[in-house]
Amino acid sequence: MSRISEVVAPSRLGLGFRWLLASSWTSNLGDGIALAAGPLLVASLTRDPFLVSLAAGVQWLPPLLFGLLAGAVTDRVDRRLLVVLVDLLRAAVLVVLTLAVATDLVTIAGVLVALFVLGTAEVFADNSSQTLLPTLVHRDDLAVGNARMMTGFITVNQLAGPPLGAALFTVGAAWAFGAVAVLVALGAVLVSRIVLPPAERTERGPVHTEIVEGFRWVRHHPAVRTLVLTIFSFNLTFGAAWSVLVLYATQRLGLGEIGFGLVTTAQAVGGILGIAAYGWITARVSLGNLLRVGLVVETLTHLALALTTSPWVAMPVFVVFGAHAFVWGTTSVTVRQRAVPRHLQGRVGSVNLVGTFGGLVIGAGIGGLVAQRFGVTGPFWFAFAGSALFVVLIWGQLRHVAHADEAPPA
Repeated sequence: MSRISEVVAPSRLGLGFRWLLASSWTSNLGDGIALAAGPLLVASLTRDPFLVSLAAGVQWLPPLLFGLLAGAVTDRVDRRLLVVLVDLLRAAVLVVLTLAVATDLVTIAGVLVALFVLGTAEVFADNSSQTLLPTLVHRDDLAVGNARMMTGFITVNQLAGPPLGAALFTVGAAWAFGAVAVLVALGAVLVSRIVLPPAERTERGPVHTEIVEGFRWVRHHPAVRTLVLTIFSFNLTFGAAWSVLVLYATQRLGLGEIGFGLVTTAQAVGGILGIAAYGWITARVSLGNLLRVGLVVETLTHLALALTTSPWVAMPVFVVFGAHAFVWGTTSVTVRQRAVPRHLQGRVGSVNLVGTFGGLVIGAGIGGLVAQRFGVTGPFWFAFAGSALFVVLIWGQLRHVAHADEAPPA
């Protein structure tokens, strides 16, 4: 057992990292269950494509509204305590939603409100959580730490969670959401065991001034600026397609509730392949070229899904996309954490968060409208055309990422 723990969480990374990893994996299992149970609950209450996409949009809207504030708050307060309190709030909301489902009092409006509150809480929890790793491990171990965190995300959030969530939903929707509440609360308990080193004392100005400082730093740092612009652009198209994924899987591919959960599982299998090959790939391919290949893969993913009606074709496509998502996610987070000073981690992370979810929110709205007009494949055709255009426009800018560690601090 000790040998396994040493492989998963090397002792040189410290006890604090192990508590953080345990909390992350536990919470990710809950989020993975909700990843399938949430859309299935919405789809059981309405078949309107716009309302289905709106359910995705209200979860993606809070980071756009509160992301910058979350970054400023993260850099001002005890980051560990912030994660604990916000996760306990999420657990309380999930308990209320579970009771509403169990007593047949749940409505589409109530679900949308709950999703918005959960999304708002998650903004503060996720932004603060991402700043804990650079505080706990050495800079040279950030790639290892992020890979372990992403491994948990892939295996329990993407691989194990969605099929489990779909299975629990078929038994009873309340069981699925009750399980999520328990796991989120347990994640809060685990992260509370972390002991952080003393925080750096810096002069604090007005909140809006600190937010502007984060934006200014990103604007003057080529690598991080490029990553933010890229993730915003590609999440416009990704959000449009994935906002109606539950309808695409059940109607276009003919998959049932369990089958929809397996869509995410297929992406997780790809993520595991990405985990296995990541070290080999990064030793041979520059970061800039690695991101270029990823953008091409994502563009072709949308085209393949728009063309096919067969699950046997779609599932391998989801596997390839999952590998791309792992490689992209691990690379981009590591580049940002290495480049950003500790006292700016929260604010710069929040700028990235706003870019990420700003694209998703706008994309989800577009996807719902396109699906209403042209059917569930319409958003995938939009995503292919938009991604192809963005590849051409942003191709040259990705050279900045290849020398991220050499860029002078702003």
